[in-house]
Amino acid sequence: MNTEVEFHIRNNYPWSKLPATVKQQLGNSAKEYEKCVFNFSVKNQLRYKGNLVRTVKRDEKKYYEDLIKYSQDHLLLYPYHLSDIMVKGLRITPFSFYLRMMHDIMAGEKSYDSLPNFTAADCLRLLGIGRNQYIDIMNQCRSSKPSLNRAGSFHKFFRRRPIKDLLPTKPVEEVIVEPWWIVQAGYVTEDDIKAVSVSEKNVIDKIIDIGPQLAGTCDYYIVHKLYTKGLIYMEVPIEDDDCIIVPPLEGFVMNRVQGDYFETLLYKIFVSIDEHTTVAELSNVLQIDLHLVKNAVSMYCRLGFARRKGQDLDPEALHPSWQDAPQYNTKKNVQEELLLIDWSSTSQETKLPSTENLASMTSDNNSLDEAEVTSATETPSITSSSGHSKRIAFLFDSTLTAFLMMGNLSPGLKSHAVTMFEVGKLSDESLDSFLTELDRVPLDSVAEGEAQRYFEHAVTLKNTITFLRYNKSISPDPDQYSGGLGIDLLRCESLLGLEPATCSRVLQKNYELLVSMAPLSHEIRPVSSCIPQHIGPAIPEVNSVWFKLYLYNLIGSGPPTLLLVKGTRLRYLPPMFQDFDRLLITTWGHDPGIVATSNALLTINDALAHSAVLIQGHGLFTDGQTACVPFPLYGMEERGKFSRDNMHLHSTVKKLAQHLDLQHSCGYITMIKTGKADPRLLALQNNSFVRSSEGLADIKEDDVEEAVVESNPVVAMPDAPPSASGDSSSIKTITKHSLSLPVTSPMGDSGVYHGGGTFRGGGIINREMEADWVLLNLYFGVPLFDDAVNKEVCTRIAKHELCRRESLGNLLHSSRKLSLQLLHFIAEQQDQPVVPDLPNADLPLSSNSQNNSLSLPHPTNNLLFDGIKLMRWDTR
Repeated sequence: MNTEVEFHIRNNYPWSKLPATVKQQLGNSAKEYEKCVFNFSVKNQLRYKGNLVRTVKRDEKKYYEDLIKYSQDHLLLYPYHLSDIMVKGLRITPFSFYLRMMHDIMAGEKSYDSLPNFTAADCLRLLGIGRNQYIDIMNQCRSSKPSLNRAGSFHKFFRRRPIKDLLPTKPVEEVIVEPWWIVQAGYVTEDDIKAVSVSEKNVIDKIIDIGPQLAGTCDYYIVHKLYTKGLIYMEVPIEDDDCIIVPPLEGFVMNRVQGDYFETLLYKIFVSIDEHTTVAELSNVLQIDLHLVKNAVSMYCRLGFARRKGQDLDPEALHPSWQDAPQYNTKKNVQEELLLIDWSSTSQETKLPSTENLASMTSDNNSLDEAEVTSATETPSITSSSGHSKRIAFLFDSTLTAFLMMGNLSPGLKSHAVTMFEVGKLSDESLDSFLTELDRVPLDSVAEGEAQRYFEHAVTLKNTITFLRYNKSISPDPDQYSGGLGIDLLRCESLLGLEPATCSRVLQKNYELLVSMAPLSHEIRPVSSCIPQHIGPAIPEVNSVWFKLYLYNLIGSGPPTLLLVKGTRLRYLPPMFQDFDRLLITTWGHDPGIVATSNALLTINDALAHSAVLIQGHGLFTDGQTACVPFPLYGMEERGKFSRDNMHLHSTVKKLAQHLDLQHSCGYITMIKTGKADPRLLALQNNSFVRSSEGLADIKEDDVEEAVVESNPVVAMPDAPPSASGDSSSIKTITKHSLSLPVTSPMGDSGVYHGGGTFRGGGIINREMEADWVLLNLYFGVPLFDDAVNKEVCTRIAKHELCRRESLGNLLHSSRKLSLQLLHFIAEQQDQPVVPDLPNADLPLSSNSQNNSLSLPHPTNNLLFDGIKLMRWDTR
């Protein structure tokens, strides 16, 4: 349905008041509009009274029956906001609703994964049927194998037992009932009254005669019995000034996302809610109707995923039976035990080891060490006193949650990982228990393959959180935030589920600074923000293939690279890649992968059928070696010879520092040794342009170009040097048969540089081997993939005061400059505008239209970087 039509239906516009353009979209048919009104009302579970559907459907009961049927057929959540109609009028309780739904999907032999996440969680809460129980019931009722009967024909046995006989007859005994919920009378008949006890009858009479009652004022056991019998239903009241706490999720079922209106609303509120924002304020920030926000928050509390803050009933006002309620006491005891664990035994243990690790990064930052130790020891007192102040938001993607969930790292870590993925947020209040679980991950664990990456990411994440959280040395304003700032973990994909304006309001309200992990997946669009400022990719294009090509063209260094547009077909692998044994293949909008050259052609052509593809040489004889150079860079004034211990003295790194602001941001540069030398540096060496490593930075660009032409006459050099904006005049069209790169000797000693004077592997690279290392990529943010690089970056963040107001102001200026240059570079390579036409700003946008309009520009020309210059590649 058109979003414009939905907007007018939601705002109760009758046919006579619709704009002419909307009528034209509906074919000027009033009946078509009535059909849209009915479908929209049923899909969104709207109440009959007070909405436009009452003018379309005259039979109210028939409308609600259609609504229930649609909800069950499409596996939607029970419409609890319509309980007064569903239970009192139609006698359809949540239990009976889900019972029929479960019967239907079992009869259709559908997978348990067909249930959406929240629907599956509610079924588990009421029916007690989770994944294992579902499989067990299906196995019991599934038909036997065919067999021959006496007549010699195939005969199929009937089901052993009907599905109905295997399903529960009443809600589970452990169903949650909170004392602040309101008890309402359901559909009660005379036969029901005859079947209940005297005490149960008295409670029913009290509710009917006096009115709804707080559950806590009634006998707990009687309320529970009446609820399981379906004679009462629970209303979960949410007021405008209520604040909601979302603890780590328990009982959440991760199946699938359906995308219906209420599920989308639940996820939007999940990532936006915090315990210091009232429901009314949240509604204002999200620009969503207050009634809808209350319905969503009520559902969280009903499912046990959230609770009201600071409004528990006085224990003396509760009925005595609540003091002995098993689940109430169990919940209370568990919370007390968690509080005792968090504060008395693990708060210091969680932080001090990480602080000691950070303190050992370098030997000349004593002031940093003292600041970190102080922040770690003062965290408990600060947490309780500065809860309402703004915080730091650490942005991560789903890759991190996958590592935490799949690694079996700690028994209690999975619930936090599920919260990070499904809620999209882990607040500062939950980080003490999260750090406790991370602290249980063994530091020196040895695992095979991918499992080792899970351990490394967990340890590095713990160190990063400890460094950022309540650290005085990274406070934007030491006078305003003398004790540092708290930190929330936010998932980028969840933030992208919000409209851009809504996301901006949420971030501005709650956060002083945004810090991204590195590297972020290419499958997401990083968050762009000027207020609050962002230490990470300035714009989404910085986290894309375009940024690689921009850097190669700007610096004149990189592995042989070819970008092919979607629909291109290769008959054979271009000659420039045939000497390589490994290629780095990146499909558009996805992360790269290393492919053997022998299998690359088929893989590339398959990917080109649906996506643009970037091909890069990675290793001449085996996988290429990579080295990470952390920044912000310091010591650039140092004079010395290039070596593995001084990778920051590489001429490519120096040139990057000249063109990009690597002083006010953080991240790392990835250098790669493919086995083929950098043509520029190799040409300089062959022609004796390099007399000493001290003089390398003083060589003129014209000398480099002359040397390259002389050393490699096959590749013609353009007249103009590469410009920062990627001027199209510097791009020359060549054919794929005219490419030839000089081949160096086999790769030297293995080793991966990790910055800060650390290296894995032995050996010294002499002056002649500098040409073997070329630029692969540059990432902005705090790296989580390696502990040594992470510690080095964190040390430099504190030492260079990157989070101070002055530094952030310089970063904002340089980020804008980089963004404009990058977008101009992309435009120069395109035959179409970089930014597509956006819909009318006066009309509401759906999430799909936003994603389409904000997608990265796809390439329209084949582009090639031969190690020296970026050129357009003619496939003819």
